[in-house]
Formats: sequence, C-alpha cells, structure tokens
Amino acid sequence: MPTEDKWKANMEKVAFIKQFPGLTLDWKACERKTIQSVVPLTGKPSASVVVFTDGSFTVAPLLAPEPWELGQALLDARQHLEPRHREAYADYDKLAKRDREALRSARLEKIIGAIQNNLEQIPELKDRLKELVKEWK
Repeated sequence: MPTEDKWKANMEKVAFIKQFPGLTLDWKACERKTIQSVVPLTGKPSASVVVFTDGSFTVAPLLAPEPWELGQALLDARQHLEPRHREAYADYDKLAKRDREALRSARLEKIIGAIQNNLEQIPELKDRLKELVKEWK
C-alpha cells in the first residue's frame, strides 16, 4: 500500500534524524563549546540552528526572553557572570531593592485603601482591626 509505505518511510526518516551525529538536545552538553554559526530555521523564523565548531548542533528558539526570565537568569547565573560584571550587578541589586520596596509600599497602600473603603459597609471591621492590633502587641 502506498500510504503505508509513505508512513513507514517517514517513521524511518524521523528515527534517523533523532539520532543524527552531532545532534545536541541537552544544554549541559553545550557547555564550553564554541559557536561556529547561527542559521535561521526555514519556515520557523522564531528558531535557529546553532552549529558548534566541533560539528555538533542544536535547534534553539529565538532569543526573546520575558523580563522576568532575564531577571531570573541574572540570579541563577550570578556566580558565573558577576566576576565580569560587578558594577552591573551592583546597579541591578539597587534597582531590585528599590522595586521590592515599591512593591511593599504599594501593597500597604492597597490594604489601607481596602480598609478605608470598607469601613462604612462593614462596621465590625473597625472592632476586628482593634482586636488584631491587641493580639500583635
């Protein structure tokens, strides 16, 4: 059957591709390798083939991480990056501290605003708050 032959031929091709010499599917295996070239993947502009000088290669998505991913990357790779970027890390630490303080302040304002906006609708709120303050002393 031609359909079955096509299916079988495709399965064999896919099995071969997955075992192709040099294919690297683990980022750890890319450590200390030198990139020879980066080739855009035809048909998928959000990916590229990364070819290493030793003949190995991998397929990687476009480098367009979300801001939170970049921030986490700076934290996760700090021990490797900080020796070469001390001043940048000092600046980052200041900005991160300012951001945490602003978040804390914004949360406080939101809580206070919620209390003030609900005092009329929930008269027992004031008494409950007084009880909480006494418990915390």
